[in-house]
Amino acid sequence: MSAGLDAGLRGWLAANACAIDQGAVPAAGILPQLTKAGVTRIGVPETMGGAGGDTADAMAAVAGVARESLAAAFVLWGHRCYVEFLVQSSNPALRERQLPDVLAARVAGASALSNAMKHLAGLEPLQVRTRDQGAALLVDGKLPWVTNLRPEGFWVAAAADPAEGGPARVIALSSDDAGLTRSADLELLGMRSSDTAAVDLAGIRIGRDRIIAEDAPAWLPGVRPVFIALQCGMALGLAERALDEAEASGGAGRTVLAADLAARRTDLAEAAAAIASGLRERRFVTAPAELFRLRIRLADLVAQALALELQAGGGRCYLAGPGREFARRWRESAFIPVITPSIVQLRAALAAAKMAA
Repeated sequence: MSAGLDAGLRGWLAANACAIDQGAVPAAGILPQLTKAGVTRIGVPETMGGAGGDTADAMAAVAGVARESLAAAFVLWGHRCYVEFLVQSSNPALRERQLPDVLAARVAGASALSNAMKHLAGLEPLQVRTRDQGAALLVDGKLPWVTNLRPEGFWVAAAADPAEGGPARVIALSSDDAGLTRSADLELLGMRSSDTAAVDLAGIRIGRDRIIAEDAPAWLPGVRPVFIALQCGMALGLAERALDEAEASGGAGRTVLAADLAARRTDLAEAAAAIASGLRERRFVTAPAELFRLRIRLADLVAQALALELQAGGGRCYLAGPGREFARRWRESAFIPVITPSIVQLRAALAAAKMAA
């Protein structure tokens, strides 16, 4: 389910996971570690500077990172999503200009398309607008929650409604753009070293060469499977690690819980296989409901896996010292249901689709 990590990266994440969760490690140090280990290039065509493989391989890489630190996996998710947007962009010149720097992590990549994914499912309006101004576009709006906004420099993808009408477009915004203001990091419950902040956009002027996709409604279904599958990788890795910890616990609990632990292992393997199959067969592009259901299922499995880790560990998990790593995973598990599109939003989209059928 999860890919084996480079030993250096695994060791660094293991040593720093709790500090990353609490913001004691600078977020700027995470992406270079991921890049040095090559995980940001997995699933990117070799002809574009990647390591080859496919989206299922990228999901397994995210899962491998999430086993050690969900915050680091969240950074990888945001960066890898932006890479995918460039890979699938209908603007090859933009890809050629940006992709080498993003793959090398000289500039961070961020996805602000959560709003667009909800908009695609009919759940909310877009929060960014553009106005045509000759050869340029003027951009206004707000991006309330974006990760991997590295202060040292970032690109962020956003979907915007044209004031003149017509389909929404997806654009690339730079941390250097006049009129772009990054907030202080959001006060998250955990996962603090993830450069997660809000962005205000006020009269930003960009060239049309910054358009990633001219027709967002037509383009987004093609990238949505990657967007959500990489989130599934976060859940897979976290659940897998919790089950490992539960199985490693001694005492009577290990024997009593053996059947439940084995069942959850099977559930995780089946979910991972179903996602990989759907990605490789491209089923989720035209039939996203199956992927929505799998992500909902994985959120439930994460909760069950953490509950089993707690039961197996007993009171030790509730002690500040011995339970430190469990407490981090418990906080991390609370994030899985709220990643946009959240479990509630996915359920609402499935209910709406059922009513429309």
